[in-house]
Parts: sequence; C-alpha cells; structure tokens
Amino acid sequence: MPRVFLITGTSTGFGQHLVQTVIDAGDIAVATARNPSTLCFHNTTPENYLAVKLDVTSVSDIDTAFAEALSKFSHVDVVVNNAGYGLSGPLEELEEKHIRTQMEVNFFGLLNVTKKAMEVMREQKPSGGLIQQVTSIAGQHGTDWSGRSMVFAEKRHPAYDHLNAKTRAEGRHMNQAGDPIKGAKAMYNLAVMKDPPLRVVLGSDAYKTIMRKIDEYSDNVKKYEKISNSTDVDKEQDR
Repeated sequence: MPRVFLITGTSTGFGQHLVQTVIDAGDIAVATARNPSTLCFHNTTPENYLAVKLDVTSVSDIDTAFAEALSKFSHVDVVVNNAGYGLSGPLEELEEKHIRTQMEVNFFGLLNVTKKAMEVMREQKPSGGLIQQVTSIAGQHGTDWSGRSMVFAEKRHPAYDHLNAKTRAEGRHMNQAGDPIKGAKAMYNLAVMKDPPLRVVLGSDAYKTIMRKIDEYSDNVKKYEKISNSTDVDKEQDR
C-alpha cells in the first residue's frame, strides 16, 4: 500500500526534490506551500498527488492541510517538517521582527505541525506514522538556502564591517558540497526504513562539522570534570 507523505516547504529546493522522489518511488505526496498554485511536479495524478495551501505560522492552515490530506487519502504515514526561515548576520544587526519571524516559522510552526501530526497519527486506523524534522548545519542543507531562502540584516552596524553575512552566503550559494536530489533520496530511504535512526547527518560537510563539534564538547566536558562532579549532595558519611 502506498505511503502518504505530507511535506512542508515544497516550492523550491530540498522540499521540491523530496516530493518528486516520493512520487517517483510510487508513493503519495501531499505537497504544501504558502502558494500551492506555483507547485509543479512530474508524473502526478489525482491518485498520487495533492497540493495544499499551508503557512506553518497559521494553525488554521495546519488543521485544514491535514483535513484535506485525510479526506482524500484517509491516512498520513510520514510528515516532513521542511519549511524554514533562514536569518543570517551579527546579532546586533538583526531586527526583532526578523528574529520573531524565524521563531514563528522554525520553532512554533514546526511545533504546531508536529502536534497535529501526532494527533492524526494516533487517531487514524491503524495508528502510527513517522515525523521527520529537517534541521541545518550553519544554515545549509544542500539547497538554495543561501539564496532565495535566506534573509539578511537590513541595516549594517559599523562594528561588523569586517563581517558580511550576505557576501559569505552568496559565495556558498549553489557551491555547497551537498546534492539536494541525493539528500531527498536519503530522506525518503530513512522514512521507509524498518528501524530508522533518531538522528542522522546528511552531507560530508555537515558530517565533518558535527564530528568536530562532538570533539569540542567532549574536550570541554572533560576539562571541567572536577567542577561537574563537585555539586552532588553530600553523602551521610561525608557530613
């Protein structure tokens, strides 16, 4: 029986490739976007594809998207939280409106989609399903994240003249190590895996970054081991 994937943020980049991967694999894609009329994929039929309006910052949009998916396909097997809002630049340059938008999309939007997915997957028969959360290393996921999907500070601060987030991002744009088509296939394979991992890193650049971070964490924890182990409640015999 074909699996039903509901994927957020499918108008460009990684989400777009993931929808096509799902369709090509013989499964069903519910592709969501703020403007679904712009969505276009190959080999779609009424039986394997549904385009739905979804702004993840709108709870009513979330409820409606799941309702439409259930109305047409009766169940949802995989939900992929891919919609994201990239914001880059020194903290002092960033305006509150942009920071709040990032939190609304990347935190509360993901939270509300996940809550609805859990409700739907618990109540459907048979119950169950899989939720995939797409996160990033340095704002990168092998897509055009450094291009159309990234927002930069509108006003520069003279203290950060030596740092230009936009120039650095433009240098990375379409020059990432990751191939979004391969990334989409990897995400699909993880979704249909019998026992998928809780976390996985995609891309050689992301792998190197996370392994370096793990080493840094380990060194730091060991460096302050004495302080960490000095805060337990005193045992009776030590009093």
